[in-house]
Amino acid sequence: MLRFAIRSLVASALCACLCASPCFGQMSNNSQTENFARAYNEFKSDFAGELKRAGVVGASFAMVHDNRVVGEEFYGMSDAEAHRPVDAETIYHWASVTKTFTAIAIMQLRDRGLLKLDDPIVKYVPELRAIHDPFGDVSEITIRQLLTHSSGFRGATWTWRDDAKSWQPFEPPRWEQLAALMPYTEVLFKPGSKYSYSNPGFIYLGRTIELLSHDDYEVYIDKNIFKPLEMHRSYFDSTPYHLLKHRSHSYYVSAGKRTDAVFDADTGITVSNGGLNAPMSDMIKYVNFLMGDPSKRDFYNGVLKRSSLEEMWQPQLEIARETKDGETIVRSVGLSFFIQDIDGQRFIGHTGDQNAFHAFMQLCPATRTASLLVLNTEVEPLADLPPGTLLPRAMLNQSILKLFHTLNAK
Repeated sequence: MLRFAIRSLVASALCACLCASPCFGQMSNNSQTENFARAYNEFKSDFAGELKRAGVVGASFAMVHDNRVVGEEFYGMSDAEAHRPVDAETIYHWASVTKTFTAIAIMQLRDRGLLKLDDPIVKYVPELRAIHDPFGDVSEITIRQLLTHSSGFRGATWTWRDDAKSWQPFEPPRWEQLAALMPYTEVLFKPGSKYSYSNPGFIYLGRTIELLSHDDYEVYIDKNIFKPLEMHRSYFDSTPYHLLKHRSHSYYVSAGKRTDAVFDADTGITVSNGGLNAPMSDMIKYVNFLMGDPSKRDFYNGVLKRSSLEEMWQPQLEIARETKDGETIVRSVGLSFFIQDIDGQRFIGHTGDQNAFHAFMQLCPATRTASLLVLNTEVEPLADLPPGTLLPRAMLNQSILKLFHTLNAK
C-alpha cells in the first residue's frame, strides 16, 4: 500500500507535468484551458490524499511551463516535532540531483579547453592508477564513461559504514580516505560495455573540477552556477546558521512508526555526487536555465552554451527498452542526465535518494515543461525501480497518456 501511494502520487505529479505543455500560449480554445484546470484540481486532491495515506511528513511540488510557475503545492511539516509547516522557503536535500551540477561544471571546463570528455580520468586523478582493472589498463577509463555510469566502478561510495553506529561519519570526510583504499578496489566490468550506476565516478569528477579550477568543489559550483543563476539559498552540506529555520528534517516510516533521519547530514568527500541542499524556488531557477529562455539566451549561455547543454541530453547508452499496452518506453543515459523516450516524447532529468529524502526532477524540452517533486520521508526503499527511471512506473499508465492527448486535442 505504501508503494502504491507513492507511485500514485508521482503519477499525479507527472500528469500535471504532461498536462502543462499545451496550456499556456498553445491552447487554442477555452475547452483546453478548462481541461487543464480540471486536471490540476484533481492532482491537488491526489497530492494531499496520497501523501497522507502513505504517512509522508512533508513534500513540495512545482510545475513550470515556458519559464512560469503554473502550479505549486506544499504539504505537511518540515519539522514534525516543532510543528513547522512546509512552505516556499523550505530547504530540502536533493541528493543525486547534484550530479547534474557536477556534469555541467565538467562541460564548462570542457568548453574552456581545460579537458576533453574522452580524456582518461587518470590524467587528472592519478591516484586511480592504483585500482585493479582485470579488463585492461585503468588509464582507458574516460571522463565520458564516468558521466554515463559506464566506467566499471562500483555503485556505492563507502561500503563499510554501519548505520547503527551513530558515531561513524555519514560519509568519509577526506579524499585521502578514498585514495588509501584504491589498491583494494577493482573495476567490475569492461569500461564502456554497459551502464551501471556509480557514485564514486562522480567523486572523481568532483576531484577533477577542484584540481583544474583551483577551487573547492562547493566554491566552484557557487561561483559558476549558483551565483549566476541567483540560487542564493542553495548550498552544500551543513546549513548556514541564518537558513537553519528553513532546513527540512527527514524521516523514515516503517510499519506505521516514524523515526528521525540524521539532521543536516554532511556528505563529506562525496559532495559532488549528492551534497546539494536547496529550496524549491532555487530549483525552479535551475530548471528554467535547463529549459532555456529566449529573453535570457546570452545570460544563460554565459553559464553553459545551449549546444553543450543539449549535448548532455543525447543518449549515450541505452539502459532498457520495453513495450507495454502498446506503449514503447526507452530509457537511456546521457551525460549525467537520464532520458526517457515515451512514444515519441522525450523526457530528461534525474532523481535523488538519500537520508530519507526523495527528489524527482524531470523536463520535457520540446514542450518547455518541467516538474519538481521532493519528499522528506522514506516510506520504503525505492531501489527496485527500473534503472534510468525518472519517476516510478505508475506515471506511464494509459489514463495519463489519454489525458495528455485530450489536452492536445485541437
